[in-house]
This record gives sequence, structure tokens and C-alpha cells, in this order.
Amino acid sequence: MPRKEPIPVYLFTGFLESGKTQFIKEILADPGFTENERTALLLCEEGMEEYDERELLRYGTALVPIESLDRLTPNLLKRIEQKYDPDRIIIEYNGMWKLDDLLPAFPARWELYQIVTTVDASTFELYSNNLGPMMFEHITTADLVVFNRCTDALKEMLYQKNIRAMNPRATIYLDDVDGNSEDYARSMPLPFDVEADIIDIAPADYGLWYIDAMGDPAKYDGKTVRFLAQVYNGKDVPAGSFVPGRFGMVCCAEDISFLGFLCRWPEAQQLTMRSWVRVTASITVEMLPQYRGEGPVLHATEVVPAEKPAEDLVYFN
Repeated sequence: MPRKEPIPVYLFTGFLESGKTQFIKEILADPGFTENERTALLLCEEGMEEYDERELLRYGTALVPIESLDRLTPNLLKRIEQKYDPDRIIIEYNGMWKLDDLLPAFPARWELYQIVTTVDASTFELYSNNLGPMMFEHITTADLVVFNRCTDALKEMLYQKNIRAMNPRATIYLDDVDGNSEDYARSMPLPFDVEADIIDIAPADYGLWYIDAMGDPAKYDGKTVRFLAQVYNGKDVPAGSFVPGRFGMVCCAEDISFLGFLCRWPEAQQLTMRSWVRVTASITVEMLPQYRGEGPVLHATEVVPAEKPAEDLVYFN
């Protein structure tokens, strides 16, 4: 009788020679991942690193080449499912193809479980300058981002660019040529003292704080912060609350967004929309639909009028 449970799909994205194939080889060689289970590996891009099909068979893995984007049809993917009856699907995707062309082709049982993006740190700036929107999509859609072939200088460059601003929810690792791996979030220095009685956020550092607080809200649970922000108190904000925040540009002028936190304050309705205020507030971590999970909620102890900063747009480096 055919199985009815979902089939998890692990999607690997990144440009040619970014390390996708090597990463997939390593996870397939892990007995805890593949033992006594079948894998269908869809190969949409061939680089210098190749697969040994006899080696793949040892891991219960069938290699299925996909030579062109127009072959990624629901009918083909359904036939792959019927032929191999896999416990999981791994897709090594072509870095020049859009994800929007792939996901609608998934059969009903295929469930996207994780997106992993690999990036060659030595070519990151080159690709960012010439193929910025594609690089941005690779990073912003990922659950896990791995920068390969990092030197100390390249790591410093990546910290300066604050890659987490592109995707606060992703786990990011920097791997060097010796096989060492560095957790980006744990190693990135912050320009303010998280252990201070009141964490003072300078206007220029708001973007860094926003990304850190959204990515690791537990770090700020029970802390008190003070920062400069604009007021948003539209009809979609709960009574007795407002959203202090700043407009920020993540990658380009078309990507400017208002970055704020829900803040409880009894006099919120008396605040003027878009006015500048200095907020002092304690932080709790709560489940909110706006955050689609847990996130930082502010409880203001003081909200006072303030002057607009010299630079009202937030950047992330």
C-alpha cells in the first residue's frame, strides 16, 4: 500500500562552485542521516566536484540529473517519487534558477523541510556586485547559510557587512580551509553592552540591535533598553501599545522597511504618528502573531519627545 506521509525535501542553493556538492556528500555519509532509508538526489547543476554513483548507492541514494529548468515539471517530479519511493528528497539546485520556478512543481506529498545556502566567501563580493538580487534571494530564503573557504580577512569583511541583516532567522556559519567552523551570531561583536543595567542603543546602532534582538530574543529577556525611534500607532496596533522603530535599508533602496517592536505604554494613543521619541523599556519574550512565534515585547517605563537623528535611515554595517 502506498505511503501517505509527507516526504521531506532538503533544498541546497548557491552559485556554481560554492560548495553544495561537498556539503551534500558529507551529510549523505552520515549514518544518522541515511541509514536504512532511501534518498532521491536531484542534480540541477554540475560543477567541478562530482558524485560517485556507486558510492551513492552505498547510502541508498539515487542520482537523478535535471538538465534544464523546463524539465522541472509536476509530472516529472511525480514520476521520480513513484520510481524511487524515497524517504527524503535532496535537491542540488542551479544557482541561476529562481525558487519560484521550483516550488510550484512539488507533488502534493513533497514538503520543504530545510533550505541550505552555500557561499564561496572569496567570490561573495563579486557575485553581490554583479548578481545582487540572486545572491540576496539565496541568503534571505535560507534556514542555514554556510560561507566556505573563509580567511581571517574574509571573515572580517562578512562581519562588517552584517550578513545577519539579510536574514535574522537563519543560522550562519563561516568555514575556513582547515575545516574549522565559526558561528556567525556568537562571534559577531556588538557595539553596546548587553550586560549594562540600561542598554543604551546609539542611533547608528539601532539596526544591529534590531537584528540581534529578533534573531536571539532570549538574550534580551528581562533587560532594559534605551533608544531613539519613530512612533507607529496605527489601527492595527493593539490598544495601550505602539511600535517604536526606524526605517532601514537592508540591501537596496527598493528594500526600505519599518523595523520596530511592539511596545506596551498606557499613553500610546497620545503619541503622534511618525514623531521621534526616546524610549526606555524592559523586555519580555512572548508569543505574538506579528512575530509568527516568540519575539521581544517592550514595556515602556518612559517615552519622551526627542530630536530627529542626523541620519534617519538605518543601515546594517
